[in-house]
Amino acid sequence: MTSQPLSDTEPASKRVRVRRMPERGRYDAASVHAILDAGYVCHVGFTLPDGQPMVIPIAYWREGEHLYIHGSSKSTMTQALAQGLPACVTVTHMDALVLARSAFHHSVNYRSVVALGRFTRIDDPAHKMQALEAFMERIAPGRWAEIRGPDAQEMKATMVLSMPLDEVSAKQRSGPPKDDEPDMALDCWAGLLPFASGFLPPEPDPLLRPGIAVPGYLSSLAKV
Repeated sequence: MTSQPLSDTEPASKRVRVRRMPERGRYDAASVHAILDAGYVCHVGFTLPDGQPMVIPIAYWREGEHLYIHGSSKSTMTQALAQGLPACVTVTHMDALVLARSAFHHSVNYRSVVALGRFTRIDDPAHKMQALEAFMERIAPGRWAEIRGPDAQEMKATMVLSMPLDEVSAKQRSGPPKDDEPDMALDCWAGLLPFASGFLPPEPDPLLRPGIAVPGYLSSLAKV
């Protein structure tokens, strides 16, 4: 399965063109990939055949120009998306609160991606297993070699879906507040309140057998 390369300057369609603050829009693969690869959870929006709109948070991963998700083969979401329903996937990272001198100019520094398309179910057993391995390695590089892989029944119970990153745009805001000139004289603090997220030290399973140390790759992720 292939997809069209992303443009450095132009969106793939009018549907993903950034209209509000267009100078913040990005359409190149490097910008899109960097934002996607920094996250673990996306929101998938779609409309069920009965007309009910849905937005579901779910773990995701990227391989090349495709975004992958997985879930129970019997879930409403996976069964609906496997039919090829139009979907919208969003990923957002907050980087700072922007505190301005006026209420109007308060904002948020952020990085986001919006992708439109249709998911396809991965039926080929080898491709499906490779995709699940890629997901595990996305979570914690080196983990797949340590754990038991899924057996035949678990593979049957799991659906893996892929969506090409054909219609996609990134948008981001950075920098200090943009106050109006008359407000610059106000005796009010203004600036950024940076926001950061990350992993905390690993917490062992209470039933973990004694003598099993925390793997080095987890210590690295948690920076302990």
